[in-house]
Amino acid sequence: MLGAWLVVLGGLALGCQGETAFLTRADDSTGRCTYSFTVASPVEAACPNVGGGPELRAELASLAARLSRLESRERGAGGSGPRGVEGGGARDPQQAAPAAGLEDAYGELLRAKSRLEEEKRRLERENAELGRRLESSTQEIARLRATRCPPGGEGPGRDAPRAPGKGKGQGREPVSTPRWEPQPLTYQELQSERTEVPASRMLEETALGRPGTEDSGCGELVWVGEPVVFGRADSIAGKYGVWMKDPEPVPPFTRETTWRVDTVGTEVRQLFQYEAAEQLARGYPAKVHILPRPLESNGAVIYRGGLFFQPRRSHAVARYDLQTEAITAEKEIPGAGYHGQYPYAWGGYTDIDLAVDETGLWVIYSTEKARGAIILSKLDPETLEIRQTWETNIRKRGVANSFIICGTLYTISSYSAPNATINFAYNTTTGTSRALSIPFENRFRYLSMVDYNPTERQLFAWDSFNMVTYPVRLSQV
Repeated sequence: MLGAWLVVLGGLALGCQGETAFLTRADDSTGRCTYSFTVASPVEAACPNVGGGPELRAELASLAARLSRLESRERGAGGSGPRGVEGGGARDPQQAAPAAGLEDAYGELLRAKSRLEEEKRRLERENAELGRRLESSTQEIARLRATRCPPGGEGPGRDAPRAPGKGKGQGREPVSTPRWEPQPLTYQELQSERTEVPASRMLEETALGRPGTEDSGCGELVWVGEPVVFGRADSIAGKYGVWMKDPEPVPPFTRETTWRVDTVGTEVRQLFQYEAAEQLARGYPAKVHILPRPLESNGAVIYRGGLFFQPRRSHAVARYDLQTEAITAEKEIPGAGYHGQYPYAWGGYTDIDLAVDETGLWVIYSTEKARGAIILSKLDPETLEIRQTWETNIRKRGVANSFIICGTLYTISSYSAPNATINFAYNTTTGTSRALSIPFENRFRYLSMVDYNPTERQLFAWDSFNMVTYPVRLSQV
């Protein structure tokens, strides 16, 4: 190709009678590379025949065609001509490096754009989800506001409950009062949305096996009524707990004395004492007992002047005397699981659950030998010695909770389903179990404690901050 350039230069020099030829290269108006040749004549001011003769024009055309073919050939082969010469498609290294950098930068920009678009789509999804949550919260707040206690429930002379009425829902006047807190709690900053608490009243005495009737004998459970709210915890420490009355109290305590333990936390030692359930609803305890040892979960019961509970991280049962305020007995339950080995379905370290019925004191648990099946043991309330034991075929983790009535164990199907059932019964007299389907309402969707009170003939329960009772009906013997 260099020879072709020399021929062109020589021909131009002859055509213009010049002595020196100059080659220049530049882009034309269309962006194409154009080569220009300049020959300066020392004797002539101008070329009379700048176009040359026919022979010269033919030679120049031939040279131009050859040059075009050579450039096309090099461009097709991706060739790299001699250094310093712009051959067909060959790039100057000084120009190739910036071009490569620009291509990399462009590719990085495209990738960044893709990442930003994906982030935008994610944020849009999160925004939509937050919008749905906000709408749900707004609806819940509107519902709660619609159920607020009426102003008539406050003021002097109005904090005492009204006499029971005859119509449905009468006899329980709402009361809104501050809560008494003996000391700061771990999660005190998380407050319940609702602080209005309905004043408690016992249900009217009827002939459905409830208090005050002549029917005081044992029978099988055939019906559970709707829950009645007696009080509501106002901090996260009361999300679940246990509240009780002593069916066989020892003076100075009475059947109206009410007890409560908020069991959220690792050092649960406070036992709140109330003169009556109405005082519990107002939130002012008569006394706070500080237990010598922290208790585990909410399986405790009050019976014959003592609090029976499972000490934290142990497979034992202890008795705390309510008068002397000291632990008077403690016994291990052989092989009993504890601290999350065999809890109820909702969890909460509910491995050991105490219960009271018409026949005395019970403990509900499981062992490795029983492979998680519920075991019942009858306890001596003074020494805590085991008198007799029954092993059922009901899986403890498969039920939400349980209670005992007249020596029969009953289990609840779910702690969160609004329409749960009493689904199994185990009779300790016959040693047999059977399936049931007695409707049971989880009004607040987090049932963590259920105990039977044989004197009240009601179930005491703790359902997501709420202390409630359920009336029950037993079959006639």
